[in-house]
Amino acid sequence: MSGIVLFFTGCFDLDKIPQGELSSANALSSNSEMEKYLNQFYESGVKTQSGALANASGIAYGDQRSDNMVNASPNVRLSGLMTLSNASTLSQYNKIRNINFFLTNAKNNKEEGVDKNHFIGEAYYFRAWFYFDLVKNYGDVAWVDKVLSMDEVNQPRESRLVITDHILDDLDVAIALLKEAKNSASMRVHRDVARALKAEVALFEATWQKYHKAENDLFYSKEVTDAKINHYLEQARDAAKAVIDRGVWGIYSEGENPYQHLFITLDLSSNKEVLWWKKYNAADNIGHSVTRYINEGGGQTGISKSLVDDYLTIDGRIFRGEELTEAEKIYGRELSPAIRDPRLSQTVCLPGTQMKPDGSVYVFPPLQVTTYHQNTTGYSMLKFNEYNTPYLATVTGEYKSQAPAIQYRYAEVLLTYAEALAELDGAANSELIKGALKPLRDRVGMPGVDFDREYNFDPAYPFRNLNKYIQVVRRERRIELACEGFRFDDILRWAAADELINGQRPSGARFVGSTLQAENNPGGYYNGTLKVGTNIFINEEGYIDPYQKIMTQGFGFRSDRDYLLPIQERMLTLTNNLWKQNPGW
Repeated sequence: MSGIVLFFTGCFDLDKIPQGELSSANALSSNSEMEKYLNQFYESGVKTQSGALANASGIAYGDQRSDNMVNASPNVRLSGLMTLSNASTLSQYNKIRNINFFLTNAKNNKEEGVDKNHFIGEAYYFRAWFYFDLVKNYGDVAWVDKVLSMDEVNQPRESRLVITDHILDDLDVAIALLKEAKNSASMRVHRDVARALKAEVALFEATWQKYHKAENDLFYSKEVTDAKINHYLEQARDAAKAVIDRGVWGIYSEGENPYQHLFITLDLSSNKEVLWWKKYNAADNIGHSVTRYINEGGGQTGISKSLVDDYLTIDGRIFRGEELTEAEKIYGRELSPAIRDPRLSQTVCLPGTQMKPDGSVYVFPPLQVTTYHQNTTGYSMLKFNEYNTPYLATVTGEYKSQAPAIQYRYAEVLLTYAEALAELDGAANSELIKGALKPLRDRVGMPGVDFDREYNFDPAYPFRNLNKYIQVVRRERRIELACEGFRFDDILRWAAADELINGQRPSGARFVGSTLQAENNPGGYYNGTLKVGTNIFINEEGYIDPYQKIMTQGFGFRSDRDYLLPIQERMLTLTNNLWKQNPGW
């Protein structure tokens, strides 16, 4: 990059004293230089990154740290087993420093106009993104909006409310400067992406403060008021509505099983649902390994019974009682689109579902294997599996999967809008909520929302004490965004670990009295390879219990500590103890 020399030996990440400075002579003197400089944030400031399976977690595996998916090994944070040694450097500050360098030197570009303004808008967007990541992980942090010199490093943490207001201000600037777009062909940030992030940030902070305050725990800001929470909810509502009101975006509903195919369409440039996405091209060595891991029904993971049970029937009722028990006796019947919300059978493998381009179909979950093809729960993930790819290397090749990383889609905006309305006043906003969720239901042939019909009053249901508007919106969010990596953040902001995680041991499909058990007889699919108590574990109700032996008391998430991550102790010393450790650490 001409005209820019960067010395990052001491980049500010709040655990190091900067030892070098940035040379900014004639830096960023053209739109071309601005664009090239900003490209670095399209690798780090996104929900997913190219690389191995672990680095594509946001595409398919992010929900393993939640009650939606069950990994072969319990998540350390959900288990309450994190220690101070797990504390990471606050590397987001490296990116923030680079962005501040950009904003400081933007004046060097004399090419005034919409392009220059757009690139400045991108910088404000990404600064907001990295600060949002810090707030979600650590709560109170320091706001730094300039390139620091050595004597400016030591700054105290500010209230997360202050940081959130700065983030929203940055996004307002971004919205004002970024170009409008009618599609995602550029694969760059545009005005509606900034609006979507603003809605997400405001909803996150409003609900974090509301529900942690209701718990009277150590994680809400003691100075927060109900008026402040409502103001955040109003900002979430209004930012989402601004995207909706443009009339540009919509829910993709073309062809057969459009919900499933949205996530394996390799070119989303003209897809009306996708605001921003990241493209993979295995021929250029830019790929991940999701399909390789899941196309035989395994991937050393499985969908939880909790998630499966939350899907409504095809006529919009809670699926429970004898009706559910009877369906579970024949494996896969409880997943059938003739009985359940079709999003279920487009997310979880149904017997007979095509899994590979050669026509191979799913029969039963690979419960008996110990390789990466192992399934943990009896419910195999279908979503993101490129069963029809013309690029055959995807089937078995490492880094050859090309399912796109969708950054923002219109469905998220509708769900954010609906939740903000429900939190503000569900009864008064009921028709608006129904209208927001209707396109999601219409796509798969589900009836529109009926708050009374869908209200789950079962004493065992975790959200039975919520009002019907919030409960219905939360379920719709869980179903529509299943396995996309949203669930953990939702659990955190709803202060819901006590209901969903603590003491819970996730279960899977029915085994005892079902065709799964029958197939373990001689000559069956498993042919006696499943040894209860040895390589498969079953709970008292007859369901697969993958953590029975290794986590007898269920998840040990500590609600007095694990809602935030720890700060490295050396950083507390290097900031002269201006920063204090997070609660419980």
